[in-house]
Amino acid sequence: MAPPPPASMPLGQRLAALAQTLQFAWFAGHVTLLLATLRYSLSYITFNYYSRWASFSYRTAFLSACVTYGIVVYKAYRARMRAGKQGGVVALATDENVQYLIMALVWLFSRQIPLAILPFSVYSVFHVATYVRSNLLPTIQPPPAAQAGAKPQGSAASEAIGKFVKEYYDGSMTLVALLEIFLWFRVLGSAMLFQKGSWILLAVYTVFFRARVAQSSFVQEAINQLTARIDAQLANQSTPPAAKQGWATFKGIVKQAGDATDIRRYVGGQQGAPKKAQYVLEGCGTILDEDTAVMTKKTIDMFASPVDDRRKSV
Repeated sequence: MAPPPPASMPLGQRLAALAQTLQFAWFAGHVTLLLATLRYSLSYITFNYYSRWASFSYRTAFLSACVTYGIVVYKAYRARMRAGKQGGVVALATDENVQYLIMALVWLFSRQIPLAILPFSVYSVFHVATYVRSNLLPTIQPPPAAQAGAKPQGSAASEAIGKFVKEYYDGSMTLVALLEIFLWFRVLGSAMLFQKGSWILLAVYTVFFRARVAQSSFVQEAINQLTARIDAQLANQSTPPAAKQGWATFKGIVKQAGDATDIRRYVGGQQGAPKKAQYVLEGCGTILDEDTAVMTKKTIDMFASPVDDRRKSV
């Protein structure tokens, strides 16, 4: 992220300068997504999911997601071009920012599935917190100059935000992983009912989810936990043998499908080791400065690093 405007400028000018950056548009997109999600949730809990307001809120949420991810993809592309690097099809396909941008576009033009909004909303909570802590608060109330060699002291609000992210990030990413798993079954259910366009949606989301399994250890851990729970339940002696056999068959099919679609088999292992989701940067959308392709750990005091090995960084 670009640094906040100089503290020597008047507050109005600092805010105006901040609002003119592409990072602010990214931040505004996440705020809009959260507000649209709240409005849609109100319609949902009052059983008005197909009202005009509900439809508007739902589409606005995903339109905002498209804007935020589009900005990040654009910034990353510019950074690669400046560095003289031109990513191929494989690099593009394995970019989580691109994956989430595509899915946001798919959800934008598909039938409403309320569950689809939730992962994007969780990501936006952390992105808004990241931006407020690293840009907005220092712009409104610049920290006092630190002594030589001393670490600048943040405000109480900044410290509270940092504590919130450190405390809830891992749990929230696990929640997102579970939501994405349940969402696959939700889409599968629509396909089995032969709803219009559901089989195409299932195919697209399956490709997306396969990429998430390969790239996010949070998704991998969630799958392992769910599998272990089901195994434990079926291990009961009262479980019918047919249920056990069906579960074993299902696991075998999933494993074979996973092995057959492992991109590392076809690109010589170029994909590398699985990463913990990348959206602070998992959920894909940390805004970049002009010359870097990812937000560094140092940028926001190590609580919003671009790769999801945040357990190490905090």
